[in-house]
Amino acid sequence: MRYLLILFIIINLYSIEVQKPKVYDKQKHEINGWLMSEKLDGIRAYWDGKDLYTKNGNKINAPKWFTKDFPNFELDGELWIKRNNFENIQNIVLDTNPSESWKQITYNIFEVPNVRGNFKERLEKIDIYLKNKPNKNIKIIPQIVCINKKHLDSYLEELINKKAEGIIIKNPNIEYFTGRSDEILKVKKFEDDEGEVIGHNYKDKKFKSLIVKQKNEIIFNLGGGFSDKERLNPPRIGDKVTYKYYGFTKYGKPKFASFLRVRKEE
Repeated sequence: MRYLLILFIIINLYSIEVQKPKVYDKQKHEINGWLMSEKLDGIRAYWDGKDLYTKNGNKINAPKWFTKDFPNFELDGELWIKRNNFENIQNIVLDTNPSESWKQITYNIFEVPNVRGNFKERLEKIDIYLKNKPNKNIKIIPQIVCINKKHLDSYLEELINKKAEGIIIKNPNIEYFTGRSDEILKVKKFEDDEGEVIGHNYKDKKFKSLIVKQKNEIIFNLGGGFSDKERLNPPRIGDKVTYKYYGFTKYGKPKFASFLRVRKEE
Protein backbone atom coordinates (compact mmCIF):
# COMPACT_ATOMS: atom_id res chain seq x y z
CA MET A 1 0.00 0.00 0.00
CA ARG A 2 2.84 2.39 0.88
CA TYR A 3 4.53 1.64 -2.46
CA LEU A 4 1.31 2.43 -4.36
CA LEU A 5 0.94 5.71 -2.46
CA ILE A 6 4.52 6.73 -3.32
CA LEU A 7 3.93 5.77 -6.97
CA PHE A 8 0.73 7.85 -7.06
CA ILE A 9 2.57 10.86 -5.64
CA ILE A 10 5.41 10.50 -8.16
CA ILE A 11 3.02 10.24 -11.11
CA ASN A 12 1.09 13.32 -10.04
CA LEU A 13 4.27 15.21 -9.23
CA TYR A 14 5.43 14.94 -12.82
CA SER A 15 2.07 15.27 -14.53
CA ILE A 16 1.61 18.49 -16.48
CA GLU A 17 -1.60 20.49 -16.53
CA VAL A 18 -2.22 21.68 -20.09
CA GLN A 19 -5.05 23.04 -22.16
CA LYS A 20 -7.29 20.39 -23.72
CA PRO A 21 -9.80 21.10 -26.48
CA LYS A 22 -13.39 19.98 -26.58
CA VAL A 23 -15.04 18.87 -29.83
CA TYR A 24 -16.56 21.64 -31.92
CA ASP A 25 -20.35 21.58 -32.12
CA LYS A 26 -21.75 23.77 -34.90
CA GLN A 27 -25.08 24.13 -33.11
CA LYS A 28 -23.58 24.98 -29.73
CA HIS A 29 -20.43 27.01 -30.24
CA GLU A 30 -20.22 30.60 -31.48
CA ILE A 31 -16.75 31.08 -32.94
CA ASN A 32 -16.93 34.36 -34.89
CA GLY A 33 -13.75 36.35 -34.25
CA TRP A 34 -11.90 33.41 -32.70
CA LEU A 35 -8.44 32.38 -33.88
CA MET A 36 -8.03 29.17 -35.87
CA SER A 37 -4.93 27.22 -36.81
CA GLU A 38 -4.01 23.88 -38.31
CA LYS A 39 -4.08 20.98 -35.85
CA LEU A 40 -0.66 19.41 -36.35
CA ASP A 41 -0.47 15.64 -36.07
CA GLY A 42 2.80 15.37 -34.18
CA ILE A 43 3.97 14.85 -30.62
CA ARG A 44 2.74 17.47 -28.17
CA ALA A 45 5.62 18.81 -26.11
CA TYR A 46 5.75 21.10 -23.09
CA TRP A 47 8.90 23.16 -22.53
CA ASP A 48 9.27 24.03 -18.83
CA GLY A 49 12.19 26.40 -19.40
CA LYS A 50 14.79 23.63 -19.11
CA ASP A 51 13.47 20.42 -20.69
CA LEU A 52 10.80 19.07 -23.02
CA TYR A 53 8.06 16.79 -21.68
CA THR A 54 5.21 14.84 -23.25
CA LYS A 55 1.62 15.65 -22.31
CA ASN A 56 1.83 12.77 -19.81
CA GLY A 57 4.83 14.31 -18.07
CA ASN A 58 7.52 12.02 -19.49
CA LYS A 59 10.81 13.70 -20.34
CA ILE A 60 11.63 13.84 -24.05
CA ASN A 61 15.23 12.99 -24.81
CA ALA A 62 15.83 15.80 -27.27
CA PRO A 63 19.41 16.47 -28.39
CA LYS A 64 21.10 19.26 -26.45
CA TRP A 65 21.76 21.16 -29.69
CA PHE A 66 18.02 21.16 -30.45
CA THR A 67 17.02 22.96 -27.24
CA LYS A 68 20.28 24.87 -26.74
CA ASP A 69 18.82 28.34 -27.44
CA PHE A 70 15.27 27.77 -26.20
CA PRO A 71 13.89 30.49 -23.88
CA ASN A 72 13.86 30.20 -20.08
CA PHE A 73 10.05 30.53 -20.01
CA GLU A 74 7.40 27.87 -20.67
CA LEU A 75 6.10 26.89 -24.10
CA ASP A 76 3.46 24.48 -25.34
CA GLY A 77 3.55 23.15 -28.88
CA GLU A 78 3.94 20.29 -31.30
CA LEU A 79 7.10 18.49 -32.41
CA TRP A 80 6.40 18.03 -36.10
CA ILE A 81 7.93 17.42 -39.53
CA LYS A 82 5.14 17.38 -42.10
CA ARG A 83 1.57 16.21 -42.63
CA ASN A 84 0.67 12.51 -42.70
CA ASN A 85 3.98 11.54 -41.09
CA PHE A 86 3.05 10.76 -37.50
CA GLU A 87 4.71 7.34 -37.12
CA ASN A 88 8.06 8.70 -38.27
CA ILE A 89 7.80 11.66 -35.88
CA GLN A 90 6.78 9.37 -33.03
CA ASN A 91 9.74 7.04 -33.58
CA ILE A 92 12.21 9.94 -33.65
CA VAL A 93 10.85 11.87 -30.66
CA LEU A 94 10.22 8.93 -28.33
CA ASP A 95 13.57 7.26 -28.99
CA THR A 96 15.58 7.32 -25.74
CA ASN A 97 18.75 7.77 -27.81
CA PRO A 98 18.21 10.92 -29.91
CA SER A 99 19.34 10.54 -33.50
CA GLU A 100 20.38 12.86 -36.31
CA SER A 101 16.77 12.59 -37.53
CA TRP A 102 15.92 15.34 -35.03
CA LYS A 103 17.28 17.73 -37.68
CA GLN A 104 13.99 17.19 -39.55
CA ILE A 105 11.87 18.30 -36.58
CA THR A 106 10.63 21.73 -35.56
CA TYR A 107 8.90 22.81 -32.35
CA ASN A 108 5.65 24.53 -33.38
CA ILE A 109 4.25 26.81 -30.68
CA PHE A 110 0.53 27.26 -30.05
CA GLU A 111 0.64 28.57 -26.45
CA VAL A 112 2.87 30.37 -23.96
CA PRO A 113 1.68 29.08 -20.56
CA ASN A 114 1.36 31.13 -17.39
CA VAL A 115 1.87 34.50 -19.05
CA ARG A 116 -0.57 37.27 -18.22
CA GLY A 117 -2.74 38.67 -20.98
CA ASN A 118 -4.94 37.35 -23.76
CA PHE A 119 -3.93 34.76 -26.34
CA LYS A 120 -2.33 37.25 -28.76
CA GLU A 121 -0.39 38.90 -25.94
CA ARG A 122 0.91 35.52 -24.77
CA LEU A 123 2.09 34.55 -28.25
CA GLU A 124 3.74 37.95 -28.55
CA LYS A 125 6.21 36.92 -25.85
CA ILE A 126 7.72 34.11 -27.94
CA ASP A 127 7.46 36.27 -31.09
CA ILE A 128 9.58 39.00 -29.49
CA TYR A 129 12.04 36.41 -28.18
CA LEU A 130 12.54 34.91 -31.67
CA LYS A 131 13.01 38.34 -33.24
CA ASN A 132 15.85 39.00 -30.79
CA LYS A 133 17.22 35.45 -30.85
CA PRO A 134 16.23 33.71 -34.13
CA ASN A 135 15.95 29.94 -33.77
CA LYS A 136 15.32 27.66 -36.75
CA ASN A 137 14.03 24.91 -34.45
CA ILE A 138 11.12 27.00 -33.12
CA LYS A 139 8.15 28.14 -35.18
CA ILE A 140 4.92 29.87 -34.17
CA ILE A 141 1.84 28.22 -35.65
CA PRO A 142 0.04 30.85 -37.81
CA GLN A 143 -3.32 31.98 -36.42
CA ILE A 144 -6.19 33.12 -38.65
CA VAL A 145 -9.17 35.18 -37.53
CA CYS A 146 -12.33 33.15 -38.14
CA ILE A 147 -15.01 35.33 -39.74
CA ASN A 148 -17.88 32.88 -39.32
CA LYS A 149 -18.84 29.20 -39.51
CA LYS A 150 -18.72 29.21 -43.31
CA HIS A 151 -15.13 30.48 -43.11
CA LEU A 152 -14.29 27.70 -40.64
CA ASP A 153 -15.82 25.04 -42.92
CA SER A 154 -13.93 26.26 -45.99
CA TYR A 155 -10.63 26.39 -44.10
CA LEU A 156 -11.20 22.86 -42.80
CA GLU A 157 -11.91 21.61 -46.33
CA GLU A 158 -8.74 23.31 -47.59
CA LEU A 159 -6.63 21.63 -44.91
CA ILE A 160 -8.24 18.19 -45.32
CA ASN A 161 -7.42 18.33 -49.04
CA LYS A 162 -3.79 18.85 -48.03
CA LYS A 163 -3.96 15.74 -45.79
CA ALA A 164 -4.01 17.79 -42.59
CA GLU A 165 -5.72 16.45 -39.47
CA GLY A 166 -8.02 19.37 -38.73
CA ILE A 167 -8.29 22.73 -36.98
CA ILE A 168 -7.88 24.11 -33.49
CA ILE A 169 -10.02 27.18 -32.83
CA LYS A 170 -9.61 29.26 -29.71
CA ASN A 171 -11.18 32.19 -27.91
CA PRO A 172 -8.42 34.85 -28.13
CA ASN A 173 -9.83 37.11 -25.43
CA ILE A 174 -9.25 35.12 -22.23
CA GLU A 175 -6.36 34.62 -19.84
CA TYR A 176 -4.30 31.43 -19.81
CA PHE A 177 -6.11 28.39 -18.42
CA THR A 178 -5.55 24.66 -18.07
CA GLY A 179 -7.85 21.67 -18.43
CA ARG A 180 -10.60 20.88 -20.94
CA SER A 181 -12.70 23.86 -21.94
CA ASP A 182 -15.24 25.18 -24.47
CA GLU A 183 -12.81 28.08 -25.00
CA ILE A 184 -10.62 25.85 -27.20
CA LEU A 185 -12.11 23.41 -29.72
CA LYS A 186 -10.88 20.81 -32.18
CA VAL A 187 -12.58 20.65 -35.56
CA LYS A 188 -12.21 17.52 -37.69
CA LYS A 189 -14.14 15.50 -40.26
CA PHE A 190 -14.03 12.51 -37.95
CA GLU A 191 -13.33 11.68 -34.33
CA ASP A 192 -10.45 9.55 -33.11
CA ASP A 193 -9.66 7.71 -29.91
CA GLU A 194 -7.36 5.09 -28.47
CA GLY A 195 -8.00 1.59 -27.20
CA GLU A 196 -6.09 -1.48 -26.07
CA VAL A 197 -5.69 -4.56 -28.24
CA ILE A 198 -6.97 -7.56 -26.26
CA GLY A 199 -7.17 -10.14 -29.04
CA HIS A 200 -7.22 -10.96 -32.76
CA ASN A 201 -9.82 -12.40 -35.11
CA TYR A 202 -8.65 -14.72 -37.90
CA LYS A 203 -10.48 -16.30 -40.82
CA ASP A 204 -8.85 -19.11 -42.81
CA LYS A 205 -5.61 -18.32 -40.94
CA LYS A 206 -5.66 -14.74 -42.22
CA PHE A 207 -5.88 -11.75 -39.92
CA LYS A 208 -9.37 -10.24 -40.04
CA SER A 209 -9.63 -7.72 -37.20
CA LEU A 210 -8.39 -6.59 -33.81
CA ILE A 211 -10.43 -7.00 -30.65
CA VAL A 212 -10.14 -3.61 -28.99
CA LYS A 213 -11.19 -2.43 -25.55
CA GLN A 214 -12.15 1.23 -25.34
CA LYS A 215 -11.34 3.44 -22.37
CA ASN A 216 -14.92 2.94 -21.16
CA GLU A 217 -14.36 -0.87 -21.22
CA ILE A 218 -16.68 -1.42 -24.23
CA ILE A 219 -15.17 -3.96 -26.64
CA PHE A 220 -15.45 -3.88 -30.44
CA ASN A 221 -13.82 -5.37 -33.54
CA LEU A 222 -11.50 -3.10 -35.55
CA GLY A 223 -11.00 -4.45 -39.06
CA GLY A 224 -10.70 -1.48 -41.40
CA GLY A 225 -7.76 0.74 -42.33
CA PHE A 226 -4.98 -1.87 -42.34
CA SER A 227 -2.41 -2.06 -45.12
CA ASP A 228 -1.39 -5.44 -46.57
CA LYS A 229 1.85 -5.20 -44.58
CA GLU A 230 -0.04 -4.47 -41.34
CA ARG A 231 -2.36 -7.42 -41.93
CA LEU A 232 0.67 -9.71 -42.13
CA ASN A 233 2.05 -8.22 -38.90
CA PRO A 234 -0.90 -6.74 -36.96
CA PRO A 235 -0.59 -4.84 -33.67
CA ARG A 236 0.13 -7.09 -30.71
CA ILE A 237 -2.01 -7.82 -27.68
CA GLY A 238 -1.39 -5.04 -25.17
CA ASP A 239 -0.63 -2.42 -27.84
CA LYS A 240 -2.47 0.90 -27.72
CA VAL A 241 -3.99 1.71 -31.10
CA THR A 242 -5.50 4.92 -32.46
CA TYR A 243 -8.60 4.61 -34.64
CA LYS A 244 -10.96 7.04 -36.33
CA TYR A 245 -14.75 6.75 -36.26
CA TYR A 246 -17.98 8.58 -37.07
CA GLY A 247 -20.18 8.59 -33.98
CA PHE A 248 -21.40 5.65 -31.92
CA THR A 249 -23.96 2.86 -32.22
CA LYS A 250 -26.71 2.54 -29.62
CA TYR A 251 -24.43 0.02 -27.88
CA GLY A 252 -21.65 2.59 -27.49
CA LYS A 253 -19.40 1.09 -30.17
CA PRO A 254 -17.65 3.40 -32.66
CA LYS A 255 -19.28 3.54 -36.11
CA PHE A 256 -17.18 2.83 -39.21
CA ALA A 257 -14.04 2.52 -37.10
CA SER A 258 -10.77 2.44 -39.03
CA PHE A 259 -7.23 1.76 -37.80
CA LEU A 260 -4.81 4.69 -37.90
CA ARG A 261 -1.68 3.64 -36.02
CA VAL A 262 -0.08 1.99 -33.01
CA ARG A 263 0.40 4.59 -30.31
CA LYS A 264 3.56 4.45 -28.23
CA GLU A 265 3.53 5.60 -24.63
CA GLU A 266 4.34 9.32 -24.43
